[in-house]
Amino acid sequence: MLRVDGALDLALAPKLRQLAERAARLEPTALVIDLTGVTFLTSAGMAELVRAHRGRTVSAPLRVVAAGRITMRPLELTRLTDELAIYPSLSEALATG
Repeated sequence: MLRVDGALDLALAPKLRQLAERAARLEPTALVIDLTGVTFLTSAGMAELVRAHRGRTVSAPLRVVAAGRITMRPLELTRLTDELAIYPSLSEALATG
């Protein structure tokens, strides 16, 4: 599980990729990225979510925790809500089998 806090932008996106790649080496059954602490979500951040989802970073299924306008609005506008598995809470993302 990765928790992102602050602005998920061009500065933080490479760090997210690095952490996701590191997590992938542990061969998890799923990778959960918690965006509840994100204060700003840009296209660079969303690109890393897509990269992880499509298996370019992590081969395990991706689960994204996102709630609230700051994260959900950009994901909805880009229609990533149709592609990504998005959960309203960390407990729900972790409970999914």
